Amino acid sequence: MDTLPTLWVLADTGPAPAYLSLADSSGVDTGGLAEFLRGFFGPIFLVIVSIVAIFFLFTREITRFMQFLILAIFIAIVFYVPSIIEVIAVALARAMGVNTTQ
Repeated sequence: MDTLPTLWVLADTGPAPAYLSLADSSGVDTGGLAEFLRGFFGPIFLVIVSIVAIFFLFTREITRFMQFLILAIFIAIVFYVPSIIEVIAVALARAMGVNTTQ
């Protein structure tokens, strides 16, 4: 019969326990998440790019190698400098005559 009071406590719809309310008020801290992901996936990205580039060079497909190189450089810029997307978007908007002041 000792488990019955425990069931009543679990079924109680009163105020949330303190640990739940503290978790809700503070939120998730993602400050270092982007840096962690760049540090983790950056070397993997470079290894994959190197392997594919060497494959294109050994098979003497220079045109595909140049296409791949340009695409890899574009992806690397977006990956390592994510603020460049905002800068390009603002520049394109200003070039089209859209007011970008807040």
